[in-house]
Amino acid sequence: MRILHTSDWHVGKKLGRFDRREEYVQVLDEVVEVARNERVDLVVVSGDLFDRPAPPMWALALVIDTLRRLGEECPVVAVAGNHDSPEFFDVLAPLLEPHSVHLVGGIRRPDEGGVVVAETDAGRAAVACFPFLREGHVVDFMARADRWYGAYAERVRNLAKAYADGAVEAAGGDGIALLVAHFMVTGVSIGGHGAPRGERQLHIGHAYSATEQAIPATLSYVAMGHIHAPQPVPHAPIPAQYAGSLLALDFGEAGESKRMVIVDAEPGRPATVRSVPVQGGRPLVRATGRWEDIVERLDIRDSYLDLRVETDGPDRELASRAREEFPYLVRVEASYPRATSDFESRAGRSLEDLYTDFVTAERGESAARPELVGAFRAVLDAVEGASE
Repeated sequence: MRILHTSDWHVGKKLGRFDRREEYVQVLDEVVEVARNERVDLVVVSGDLFDRPAPPMWALALVIDTLRRLGEECPVVAVAGNHDSPEFFDVLAPLLEPHSVHLVGGIRRPDEGGVVVAETDAGRAAVACFPFLREGHVVDFMARADRWYGAYAERVRNLAKAYADGAVEAAGGDGIALLVAHFMVTGVSIGGHGAPRGERQLHIGHAYSATEQAIPATLSYVAMGHIHAPQPVPHAPIPAQYAGSLLALDFGEAGESKRMVIVDAEPGRPATVRSVPVQGGRPLVRATGRWEDIVERLDIRDSYLDLRVETDGPDRELASRAREEFPYLVRVEASYPRATSDFESRAGRSLEDLYTDFVTAERGESAARPELVGAFRAVLDAVEGASE
């Protein structure tokens, strides 16, 4: 059985003032073309199809059209990521199911929609579906009530095992069992070098990570989403891959080679995988130097730009001059010697870390209580979801 694994489309995400609509059309056309040319039997999408729970209408239309086109080639299974709305997925699901597209928005029991059985041209595929698990909102249906608020990593591991067991049983001896999931595994490379990335920072910290024990060894393949840098899952006992995002979504992803994953699987054996590079998308470039040197660089004219211009002091005309010179300018900053402010010392730190510092300073405690930090994290999660 040949499977196409793609992830983290984030359709609708803007980069500064650019909505990137044409680029999304281009790369999603590539996904359909690869599915067709590779004659795949199944397509899996491991979350974050949209960038916001309530996407703009053009993004909604593009994703639905792409899923329907893929469904004309073979069955499609997609789970909701942390940027998606589980409820919205559940509304769309019955509309797309007649087109061989199966959407799973929320955490479900394996025997109540958590395992999708797809009959493909190459046989039966049992796809365990593990959407993003929000720490403050979803409990582990496999655990007793007194363990609902256990460690996140343990809950992810228990859920993954339950899904794997359900998929193996549904696949039988002659089918393919796989897991499609959206979570972070400890040890994964995030990259970025201090620049913003497309992942939501709240959901890629220690509190939202699982260990490699969350990758069940009984499956043929695990299709992972959530991390945008393409890579294998660290220390996984079977083939398990983060397909990565289709586009570089912010400057922390500049230079990453984006891809889709082709998976060849046989019953009872680990799958083999290979990458298909994504060709579309405008490059992202971070450039530093004196103005006179930057404007001479012809290689960056057609790229989205994040410029750090070395100056002798404040330059009030820099932003307007840069916008006039470079059509795809996203950000520009003057770089010159200055005193470090208290605000600058907090730059790049998470709200959770800043809150912990505040609590310890105000209360004179050596460390913030875990339950207090957990409550703050749940509030942040709710605010981020409501604001988008």
